[in-house]
Amino acid sequence: MTAIKPKRRNEERRVALATAVGTTIEWYDFFIYANSAALVFAHLYFSPLSGSVATLVAFASAGVSFVFRPLGAIWGGYLGDRFGRRAVLVLTLSLMGAATFAIGLLPTYATIGIAAPILLVLLRILQGLSAGGEWGGAALLAVEHAPLGKRGRFGVYPQLGAPAGMVLAIGTIALLSANMSQEAFMSWGWRLPFLFSVLLIIIGIVIRRGVEESPVFEELKQKKQQNATPLRVLFKSHRRGVLIGALIFMGNGVGGYLLVGGYITSYATSVVGMNRNLVLSAVVIASITWLIFTWISGPLSDRIGRKKTYYIGFAAQILVAFPLFALINTGSLPLLIAAVILLSLGQGMTYGPQSALFCEMFPAHVRYAGASIAYGLGALIGGAFSPTIATLLQGLTGTTTLISVYLIAVSIVSIAAVSRLKERSREPLEPSVTETGLRELGYRTHVPGQTSSH
Repeated sequence: MTAIKPKRRNEERRVALATAVGTTIEWYDFFIYANSAALVFAHLYFSPLSGSVATLVAFASAGVSFVFRPLGAIWGGYLGDRFGRRAVLVLTLSLMGAATFAIGLLPTYATIGIAAPILLVLLRILQGLSAGGEWGGAALLAVEHAPLGKRGRFGVYPQLGAPAGMVLAIGTIALLSANMSQEAFMSWGWRLPFLFSVLLIIIGIVIRRGVEESPVFEELKQKKQQNATPLRVLFKSHRRGVLIGALIFMGNGVGGYLLVGGYITSYATSVVGMNRNLVLSAVVIASITWLIFTWISGPLSDRIGRKKTYYIGFAAQILVAFPLFALINTGSLPLLIAAVILLSLGQGMTYGPQSALFCEMFPAHVRYAGASIAYGLGALIGGAFSPTIATLLQGLTGTTTLISVYLIAVSIVSIAAVSRLKERSREPLEPSVTETGLRELGYRTHVPGQTSSH
């Protein structure tokens, strides 16, 4: 027994490292593009367009990845439920790395003409497909290795990747731009963050290949209960779970992408007139705060329950909706920092428990597909268009009032979605490999290879 415990702890550490490092690298690659869109791509890849239109199209090229994330979730979910979690995680990390590295080498419009923006968008689509398949696998690998009562703690590691990747991306760009001339940065310096990512990808792949497959999936293999048609079963019997998961993540996504998707940065600089570098510094501080509260909320959800943790997070988001812009409108850097920190608090509280919650919503044989697709759809309806919707609402009224109402409305919808779930933080993750277990979770799915007693 004493020999088994250290071995288990070592494996737990490897899983934590593999999921945290892998998702951080994925999101670093993802955010590098988003932060380079207006700074670089509008000038180098969409230069035939006028200034504002070029910037708009560059942002649209960043947003197109969200449309393909649900497709990546479907693809990754199918492979993950059929062939295992670990293999798909290595594949998604490799694809993201290849796309990011290729962007760093891509000739500009001045060199190859219209082919440049077309190839750029295609590579962004590949990033979206990869990101869509990545999260579910990392969440499952972490949570399915977790002991009973610690799924929130284990599930927090892949959640750290988004805020950590954001900090790493902005920090890298800021460091390079501060230490080279504008001409050098626009000429070749901007390529370095994309090219550097190949080293991170290699490290991430090595770490992930050294992790054992999820014990839940290994059990499915031994009992020959992998689902040959996980997507068909998912959409036939678990549509409700996918919809609820998407609506839960929608509330988090709207607040998150107002912050890291560029709207608050754009509003604070172009409308309020604040210095862009100072605003970016505030966003970095907010991302660190987001990371800290993500770290806190995962284990907290083990103690007080997933639902209570989400209620606290969304309530915090509702309370900050109007003060957020009132503080930003002062033009004061300390008050801007206070505003984005307050928004990040709710973000972290509704992001940290997500891996554990989504894994508890689906049985093992469709869990990768279910969690991934719910996440991808939530990101699409909550994250992809929130900066655009916010810009439209502000343009229509000349104020941010309707943006605050929008943030409150989606938070209420997400609270309602959370309320429809059963609290399972203290229940075993699996009896779901048997049909009896599925019924206990309220599912009507027939497990392949077993006879239904209905």
